[in-house]
Amino acid sequence: MNTALTGFDAEFTDLDDYIRVITARIWEGRQVDAIHRYYGADCAVITPGGTSQGVDTVVRGTLETLHQFPDRRLLCEDIVIAGDARHGFLSSHRIASTMTHQGDGAFGPATGRSVQVRTVADCVCIDNRIVHEWLVRDQGAIALQLGTTPQALARQWLDSKGRPTLPLLQPPAPVLGGLPWQDPMHDSPGAGLLAASYRARWSGDLATLGQHADEAIALQLPNGQATLGVGAAEAFWFGYTAAFNGAVLHIDSLAERIDPGRTPRVAMRWRLTGRHTGGGRFGTATQRPIEILGITHAEVDHARGRILREWVLVDEVALWMQILSP
Repeated sequence: MNTALTGFDAEFTDLDDYIRVITARIWEGRQVDAIHRYYGADCAVITPGGTSQGVDTVVRGTLETLHQFPDRRLLCEDIVIAGDARHGFLSSHRIASTMTHQGDGAFGPATGRSVQVRTVADCVCIDNRIVHEWLVRDQGAIALQLGTTPQALARQWLDSKGRPTLPLLQPPAPVLGGLPWQDPMHDSPGAGLLAASYRARWSGDLATLGQHADEAIALQLPNGQATLGVGAAEAFWFGYTAAFNGAVLHIDSLAERIDPGRTPRVAMRWRLTGRHTGGGRFGTATQRPIEILGITHAEVDHARGRILREWVLVDEVALWMQILSP
């Protein structure tokens, strides 16, 4: 057993192995009951649609997803890890899923359509269990592939679920105080670069994006959108900063992983609080209060101080629900 994993089952070599194995067992192996073994009884799960608590809620959500998408696969793209066994590990797990819409549910009657979607799960792991999780899925991409739009799906969910209560994103219990990877002033070069770039973007200084990003930066964006180049990146972020002018950026988690022979990778979980001021990506201003939960993964070039690639996870269906609510 790796001593760095004190308190975890001896079969796991490191936290990367732990996350990959338990994900495969629960989803690929359909061992849904294993959630009781690998999640804490009071585990809080925070999503852009709200907060839930308790392992039974995790089980129920998993079963509902498998009913709608019974062939769903979770393909690990990357895992960025921080922390330690004493204070708690953080794993930021980026997943690409392939699946077919075969069951009725939250996404409407089964369509038989194939879907590809990206998710990032940030998990706090202590003593062989996940005790806290933030989960962001690109629900807008699912909506578009099922023949509707993020805005239309948001209206349907408003009718059935009602408006999310703000603030959405606060944990129901103070389980995270003092963990070393919480400090947004992380001193690793790649993490510092990404944080500085996001602070500049949300302050309205998009001119600095070209100083932080490679000219051929590749971005994977909400609704399954992909762009290439600084100009396209600026256009995307202008759409957000115009829509939520004056909003405040909060960086809640920041970690960098450096492995031999690989490009350094950064994971950053962030929130945006403000109002829908309009004029950008989300139409005419409503002045509704909004709170966005976002998770970004990035690959960086330390030597040149440039961001090479970004994966930006925002659930635009949940965001439209806030904008459209009465």
